[in-house]
Amino acid sequence: MNVLITGASGFIGGYLVNYCKEAGCSVLGIDVREPEATWTGAAFEFCDVRDAKRLPELISIFQPHRIFHLAAQSRPIESLARPRETMDINVGGTVNLFETLRSAGLKPSVIVACSSAEYGQVAAEDLPVQEKHTFRPLHPYGVSKVAQDLLAAQYFDNFSIPSIRIRIFNTTGPGQRGDVCSDLVKSAVEIEMGIRPPTMMVGNLASRRAILDVRDLAHALWLSAECCVAGEVYNIAGDQTYSVQELIEIIRAESLVKFEVKQDQMLMRACDEPIVAGNTNKFRTCSAWTAQIQLSTTIRDMFGWWRARLGSPRRLGLSKKHPEFAKA
Repeated sequence: MNVLITGASGFIGGYLVNYCKEAGCSVLGIDVREPEATWTGAAFEFCDVRDAKRLPELISIFQPHRIFHLAAQSRPIESLARPRETMDINVGGTVNLFETLRSAGLKPSVIVACSSAEYGQVAAEDLPVQEKHTFRPLHPYGVSKVAQDLLAAQYFDNFSIPSIRIRIFNTTGPGQRGDVCSDLVKSAVEIEMGIRPPTMMVGNLASRRAILDVRDLAHALWLSAECCVAGEVYNIAGDQTYSVQELIEIIRAESLVKFEVKQDQMLMRACDEPIVAGNTNKFRTCSAWTAQIQLSTTIRDMFGWWRARLGSPRRLGLSKKHPEFAKA
């Protein structure tokens, strides 16, 4: 089976590339930047998903049976600063992909990575949110994902291109950068290294997120192509919600040094949803999927990833017997 992955050099893309390779597929990843060295045996081509010449050439040559469309500007904060670029990449790129398939007369399964950001703020009585809930996105990124979602639906309705829309909730794991889990773990490792003082600066401690390990997500995305119904939409989310305060306590248990926590008003977001949690019954019913990796394991693996990149404490001439390594 030929599998094309757009945005393959991204955080989720790298894990999905390896999952598809392990499943025995011929994989072509495309992106505007080179992939990490963790790729194993997949082909790669530079291609902007908006490129109306290069993308059709690659699809014509590769003839994919299955496409995972992950390419996106995926940072809500960046979308507030760069709304036009966010819409151009996320919406324009999606149109270009589907128009390429329509013009070529190709109908591979297209799994579109949509987002929980489409829902925006959801009342407590409506949580965990179901797929039928009204869209109320809080930033241009969320709006772009609504458009991407609806485009995939209309290309199925009008042109019978078998699209499956997957609304992905908060996902983290080794290699992630820029989400709350990764930022907190990185701060803890920098404190271990002596790169920063033993104070962790945070924003809203009360906001809660259902958090999923990226390795469980890669499995879920594969199952979505195997089991889900074309034209339909599905939530994929972690089972349990965690507040930022609870995340910090898990991180304290893993950290080699003590640290204090201070809130910084500059890290507070006006567009922050208080609780993000998704009802995954629809996806579980069709796929029998369950998340396997506990958050404590995810965070432990993230500590290992960041320590390897920032420098092991042992390489700094310290050992766990050193008083600075006393656990909180």
